Amino acid sequence: MATPRKYATYQDLIDLPPNVVGEIIDGELHAQPRPAVRHANAASALGEELGPPFRRGHGGPGGWLLLWEPELHFGRDVVVPDLAAWRRERMPADTIEQAFITLAPDWACEVLSPSTQKLDRGAKRDIYAREGVTHLWFIDAVACTLEVMLLDGSAYQLIATHSEDAKVRAEPFEAFELDLSLLWNW
Repeated sequence: MATPRKYATYQDLIDLPPNVVGEIIDGELHAQPRPAVRHANAASALGEELGPPFRRGHGGPGGWLLLWEPELHFGRDVVVPDLAAWRRERMPADTIEQAFITLAPDWACEVLSPSTQKLDRGAKRDIYAREGVTHLWFIDAVACTLEVMLLDGSAYQLIATHSEDAKVRAEPFEAFELDLSLLWNW
């Protein structure tokens, strides 16, 4: 007789120690240590570059809400992208009071780590597609690459791969030229 599958709960996330990031994907609890410095540096640098022109409107169009590691709840799935952004007109004002967000972002970015790459490129990518996240970026801070993906129907299409010290204008932030070397350097 098969044992019924036990699905992870939100309480399982709450019970995790503070030094890990937890997610629930397809009912399974995934817990990873906090990202390594190289990973955190790339995510932080990207947020610092996109924030002024897109969040604040300094040197760019503004109109975006950009968050580091927001907790996103999509049905039974709980995911935490490294960065996510919503066009402000889509985000309800009362969201600021919530512990997590249920509205799919317009853009999500995953900084790949050896321990999370399979999950990021697999199940999490599929969840983002299912929820209608239009733009998805993968950053590999070891290989110094940025992959720009666009949702086409129910699947992502790779529209560009940039590397090293390229200066790029990538959807949905093409109004600003991003210097990728800033993501890899201190």
